[in-house]
Amino acid sequence: MRLLSFPLLVLLLAQAGVARAADPVDVPHLDGKPKIDGRMDEPFWQQAAHFELTYETKPGENTPASTKTTVYIGENGSELLVAFVAEDPDPKQIRAYLRDRDSAYNDDFVGMNLDTFDDQRRSYELYVNPLGAQMDLVYEEANHNEDDSWDGLWQSAGEINAKGYIVEIAVPFSTLRFKSSKDAQQWGADFVRFRPRENRYRLSNNIQDRNKPCYLCGIGKLRGFAGIDPGRNLEIASTVTMHYSQERNAPATPFTSDGFKVEPGVDVKWAPSTNFTLNATINPDFSQVESDSSQLSVNNTFALFFPEKRPFFLEGADYFSTPNQLVYTRNVNDPDVGLRATGRNGQQTYGVFVARDTVTDLLLPGVFGSRLARYDTASNDAALRYRYDLTNTASVGVLATERRGDDYHNSLQAVDGRWQQGHHTVIGQFMSSSTHDPGKASIDGDAYYVEYDYDSRNWSGFFFRNKFDDGFRADLGFIGQVGYQQNYFGLNRAWYGDKDKFFNQIRLSARWNDDRTSDGTLMQLKREIFLGANGPLQSYIELGHVERDRQWRGQRFPEKINRIYGEFKPVRGVGLTLFVRHGDMTDLANTRLGKVTSMEPTITLNLGRSLSLTVDHNYERLSRDGGNVYVANLTDLRLSWQFSLRQRLRLALVRNDITFDPRLSSFPVPERDRSISSQLIYSYKINPGTAFFAGYADGYQGDETTPLFQRERTLFMKFAYAWER
Repeated sequence: MRLLSFPLLVLLLAQAGVARAADPVDVPHLDGKPKIDGRMDEPFWQQAAHFELTYETKPGENTPASTKTTVYIGENGSELLVAFVAEDPDPKQIRAYLRDRDSAYNDDFVGMNLDTFDDQRRSYELYVNPLGAQMDLVYEEANHNEDDSWDGLWQSAGEINAKGYIVEIAVPFSTLRFKSSKDAQQWGADFVRFRPRENRYRLSNNIQDRNKPCYLCGIGKLRGFAGIDPGRNLEIASTVTMHYSQERNAPATPFTSDGFKVEPGVDVKWAPSTNFTLNATINPDFSQVESDSSQLSVNNTFALFFPEKRPFFLEGADYFSTPNQLVYTRNVNDPDVGLRATGRNGQQTYGVFVARDTVTDLLLPGVFGSRLARYDTASNDAALRYRYDLTNTASVGVLATERRGDDYHNSLQAVDGRWQQGHHTVIGQFMSSSTHDPGKASIDGDAYYVEYDYDSRNWSGFFFRNKFDDGFRADLGFIGQVGYQQNYFGLNRAWYGDKDKFFNQIRLSARWNDDRTSDGTLMQLKREIFLGANGPLQSYIELGHVERDRQWRGQRFPEKINRIYGEFKPVRGVGLTLFVRHGDMTDLANTRLGKVTSMEPTITLNLGRSLSLTVDHNYERLSRDGGNVYVANLTDLRLSWQFSLRQRLRLALVRNDITFDPRLSSFPVPERDRSISSQLIYSYKINPGTAFFAGYADGYQGDETTPLFQRERTLFMKFAYAWER
């Protein structure tokens, strides 16, 4: 299992506890608006309420903050205005770079977490680095998930000075959802500062109790907001995408092309109230401008998962989340029309979307593997999600999805619930589906999922059980394995040390899981143990051992793998990670036991304020019988030149090179398979809805007999303009 990215992991761990709420802050109503420039030289801020971030909550455990941070806050009827004065004893050590949106998690930054309904369910996270780069996320308390796919429209600016830095923020109330009321309101709020030095320090105005699992239920409160104006909340976004592509199947042959294509589209977003949003789209822009991160797919029988990146589906995506991924919108490949509605009303949360897709892409699951498939016919796709909050810690919900095309349909219905009390959480879901594929008999199937979690300061653990019938299908979701049942157990013990100790946190984890087919036949019995520690230079190291008894094609294979993961930041602007595995692993294609060795180093360099380079290399070798079944090398290079917060030039290069030994294969394989892809993009973004992109992409392919040749190439431009009132 891959580790979480370090920036999001830090945020998640930092927010795992519950705060003793700070004193409520009365937000004053002030006239006018200051210039958002990171200087705070207007009289407006002298009238604002202010308070300090007095606690260090990580790595220290609610100790006094070592550096001073003052927060200023007010509202002018249409916007929430916040400023941070972040003092620093050595401003030269401030980590701050020009970044694209949602990319500055390793920098110094300040921000706030706003629970605008004050129901401890969901909140907005708004962060800004010292140069004004924005990060915004939606936090879900039920699963502690932070989703940075949400892009709100708000202003920010930052400036480094001789004493530290200043950040100013203006958030239009039209960007947020909150209770529809002209009376005074109360919002939950946590104000934070992250200061990466020898350790990654988290400062806050709230104390956090690591012995309790809830975060939003204990943060401080903001009071006021009477008569605030959410605006008319109407946004019309037009897009024009133009591209010219060529391709060929062999070298020394001419390229073919479908010609120059122009694809206009219009999206309309309307929020008639502060807690309901309607989105409609005609010939929507579902183009994905930037390429996916590379993944190595060798000795693997299951389809790879790639996250959604298209704007229409990203907004409000968390409204469709359930314990299992029953909605995976990348299955909606090429729609010509779409409609979505999301909202909250009291204890009710709901979301619905419909789309007409010109093709039907789906994931066909199995017991021991899955594959992607396509029906070249149109389909009508729909999803409905409804959740009712019984209390702040208990909820029930339903989900239904539908896909229908010529001689094809898939219907799914699900019900789920969640209950949390103190250290204990129980989650459950029952699912049922019915499917008819072209030319085949209809199939039905049920599935269920039950989970128990325990979470305290020093101990945490979980147990879950699931079962998926052979005929279960979630064609609008991402369920890659069916026809099996699983029991999974985990236990963790954490020790916390003083922040000045070499290791300030140590964590010991054990895992056990038992997978069987629907008739009870053992598929795998797996045991894992991991020891991890946080140390100096923002370092984390983890040692692990995995043992697995795998049943594959009627044979038993005992697998034992040792692994090590480490990351640290030796100097400002440099990040290094390494993930290594070695041990016994099954050669799935040839049903033999082999030795696997894999190494995945990653280096991240920030060269000045504007230039950043990330190189990730994945090496994997599977050996047996005196040779190498395969040797795989996958290199992913991303170079970014951020001219300003609005302008960026980005280069992506991905090289994939796999060699095979035909003597060790029971079926014909090529001796070598290699490819190189590149993408160069210039972007100018005024805001998430108004932007210009221009770029070039190509791909090369070759094998043991064919040298690398250019197989495809594309020129593209995209214009997007968002109009608001």
